[in-house]
Amino acid sequence: MEIYDYSFDARDGSKVSMQDYKNKVLLIVNTATGCGFTPQYKGLQELYDKYKDQGFEILDFPCNQFANQAPGSDEEIHTFCTGRFGITFPQFAKIDVNGKDEAPLYTYLKKEKKGIIGSSIKWNFTKFLVSKNGKVIKRFAPTDEPASIDAYIKKELEA
Repeated sequence: MEIYDYSFDARDGSKVSMQDYKNKVLLIVNTATGCGFTPQYKGLQELYDKYKDQGFEILDFPCNQFANQAPGSDEEIHTFCTGRFGITFPQFAKIDVNGKDEAPLYTYLKKEKKGIIGSSIKWNFTKFLVSKNGKVIKRFAPTDEPASIDAYIKKELEA
């Protein structure tokens, strides 16, 4: 299977296909609204504003698996993120990124790029960069600030 074979739920419960993001550079992120890394939303939005017109998308997947730091409904999370950080990139339904109920997309991402502690997602704001042709290029740790990813995104957009 390839990344474009996967689908997931939108906030409204409808299905979204990764096919919708073919030929785009993607940054896929598991997020949380009550995390010490939550201010990274500002940097993610800055990247999105800078590159969205060049074929770049951020796919935001709220996840409540780490210390219950993404409480609330999908709409409550979205309202918080748009109100506090002004995000305009796609934000989807809450998912699990580890364990028996993990989203198949994350099973794939983790298989393609393992982290320091193996394939498991360590914490909120783990980021995966995907090329225009669907190859998982790099995995970034939660501590990697969005600005530190800028050069990688630019390189992929120019490829």
